[in-house]
Amino acid sequence: MADPQGFLTTRERELPTRRPVPVRIKDWREVYEEQEVAQLQRQAGRCMDCGIPFCHNGCPLGNLIPEWNDLAWKGDWREAIERLHATNNFPEFTGRLCPAPCETACVLGINQPAVTIKQVELTTIERAFDSGTVTPQPPERLSGKTVAVVGSGPAGLAAAQQLTRAGHTVAVFEREDKPGGLLRYGIPEFKMEKSVLDRRLEQMKAEGTRFRSGVSVGQDITGAQLRQRYDAVVLAVGATVPRDLPVPGRELGGIVQAMDFLPPANRVALGEQVEDQVVATGKDVIIIGGGDTGADCLGTAIRQGARSITQLEIMPRPPQDRPAGQPWPTYPMLFRVASAHEEGGDRVYAASTKEVLGDEDGNVRALRVVEVEMGEKGFAEVEGSEREIPAQLVLLAMGFLGPQGNGVVEQLGVELDERSNIKRGKDFQTSVPGVFVAGDAGRGQSLIVWAIAEGRAAAHGVDAFLTGSSALPRPINPTDRPLIV
Repeated sequence: MADPQGFLTTRERELPTRRPVPVRIKDWREVYEEQEVAQLQRQAGRCMDCGIPFCHNGCPLGNLIPEWNDLAWKGDWREAIERLHATNNFPEFTGRLCPAPCETACVLGINQPAVTIKQVELTTIERAFDSGTVTPQPPERLSGKTVAVVGSGPAGLAAAQQLTRAGHTVAVFEREDKPGGLLRYGIPEFKMEKSVLDRRLEQMKAEGTRFRSGVSVGQDITGAQLRQRYDAVVLAVGATVPRDLPVPGRELGGIVQAMDFLPPANRVALGEQVEDQVVATGKDVIIIGGGDTGADCLGTAIRQGARSITQLEIMPRPPQDRPAGQPWPTYPMLFRVASAHEEGGDRVYAASTKEVLGDEDGNVRALRVVEVEMGEKGFAEVEGSEREIPAQLVLLAMGFLGPQGNGVVEQLGVELDERSNIKRGKDFQTSVPGVFVAGDAGRGQSLIVWAIAEGRAAAHGVDAFLTGSSALPRPINPTDRPLIV
């Protein structure tokens, strides 16, 4: 185990410092400064190597957390990255973007601040890249089988890397001009710089994975053509149908879905030219939705120079401490402060939009909102609480309903479940033999760590389908246990 007395001698969590707000809002670089290695190792030493490590239960990937905590504490970074890569293809992604359900399941977290597992993970992979330890792992021999992966987000990339290393010839199709899915154009630079993505893609290319960018599957190539050309198909198309706002005035100009706002902003931050970009500069902005996507919109609008920003959430403000009804080791709903929330804007809870008000030009000028409270029959309006909030730009960040039903999904004829997600079995195969699904397209909107776990699990199913059995590791099937996040 790590330091036998570490959890006694170091009782507080120590995280890297965020760059000063007045400095970081002037650029698009990541917000965190590098953490001192000795401090990080002290945190790794707090791991108790529990007899039953509940952090494993919290992590969908089944990461061997006590093992690499111990190795990081000892400074054995080469072995630590081996243990980390054994279960996670992309720890540099999860180390930045995952909300760390492993930490809320940490046994130490019952009566102390949990181990900073996520930061140990990130430091381990960054030191591995810096030292040249992360190298291509091409297969020793090819199987002669071909696989098409549709979508290059975390689920598609994980499936592709696993299948390439198993010896199959894998082509990843991406409709955007560069691979990465939402990792590239949905996640702002201040959360993950795209150089982090590009260096991993270079490793995958060197291993033999082929990327077909700028190809819209369902239009440029049909589902039938995919099945004809490839021995297996993996659908990792995500849940891209956004939830809308069905209120009077929705048709007014200036109401934009988050995924129509963030990708152009990310392109401009990377130095690209975008025509007719919607920007927050000089505007009163309202963001509807209090999740991660809403926080991404907030940080982006601040950097664009918004005049004011209000973030609305229909649910009441979560508590600071774990609620009694969400006991350890479940993932609790707590009041969390993302880096963007430190930078500005107002967070308004228990508020519902009743109407969008427009000006004489047909554009939004304000939202009429009302306070709500939870009752036996759902949300009830608080009498006399209506008010108007000025806005010239409204961003909808209320989540996603499922994958697009037309296009390749319709062409392949796969069955959908009652939530419009693609139905699959425990081997991640759909109702169409040889067609598999991974990530949000089958699971519904979820976390990056679930996407990677599903990509790895789907790769196991594909490999077994193609060869009769599979030596690829298979994370816990998401249908084998209840969802905790």
